[in-house]
Amino acid sequence: MTSQEFEPADDPADDPAHDDAVPVDEATQAEIRGLLQRLQHLVEPRAAAEKLQRGAGAAWRGATREEPRVQVTVAIVVAIGLMLALPSRVSNPTRWLLPGLAVVLLIGVFIANGSSSPRRNDILRGVSLAPIGVMSIANAASAARLVADLVRGEGVKDPAQLLLTGGAIWLTNVIVFGLWYWEMDRGGPVQRSLGTHQYPDFLFPQMTVEGLSPPDWEPGFIDYFYVSFTNATAFSPTDTMPMTRWAKLTMLIQSAISVITVALVIARAVNILKG
Repeated sequence: MTSQEFEPADDPADDPAHDDAVPVDEATQAEIRGLLQRLQHLVEPRAAAEKLQRGAGAAWRGATREEPRVQVTVAIVVAIGLMLALPSRVSNPTRWLLPGLAVVLLIGVFIANGSSSPRRNDILRGVSLAPIGVMSIANAASAARLVADLVRGEGVKDPAQLLLTGGAIWLTNVIVFGLWYWEMDRGGPVQRSLGTHQYPDFLFPQMTVEGLSPPDWEPGFIDYFYVSFTNATAFSPTDTMPMTRWAKLTMLIQSAISVITVALVIARAVNILKG
């Protein structure tokens, strides 16, 4: 019997007719990817569970670089300037005492921020909360004097000056509450950078659905200032929801202060104009 040379069958990929295959559309590709992900979850259930626990690798859930405090410093300086610009009737008796104390404490923030002591976190948090507390007391006292004058029909008689005074107190209130939100959410900026708190006090839209923001997104002071501003204008949460009781109560207090200040100032200004 004569031997014959074996010739392998042609590869389908080399067949010219193979190039005429119908391309897979995007919907089918997405379905295939979904099936592969589900298969991976079945093969590696522990890895899938850990990924879900980490929030799909979101930056706000893990350890990141600590947020710079430049924006916070600018906000505090603006708030101090607004307090110093108030008329003497509604400003604090010792006009420079509380703003000056806030400046001293602000300097302490930078000193503690550059410290390498093991107690750095506790010191930094303490000196960060102190100027916010001082500004809160000073602005609350000015707001109380303004409201008392408005109720008695006394105080500023010029409607333009009245609106500017009320606007300064209102804007200071927005800055102060934005600082409180920034300082208290998940233990403050230092604890947020360490990723020690699993559950957020404020739920931002970027936290709800993967793909709405870059992977390295995490809330900063501007985000908390926006929450404070919208809460003071809408008198309710807008796109960011408070998740814990302290966050809900703090937003409630801010809304109450804002609506009282705005309503009384505008009503008094309109009354002066009609008179």
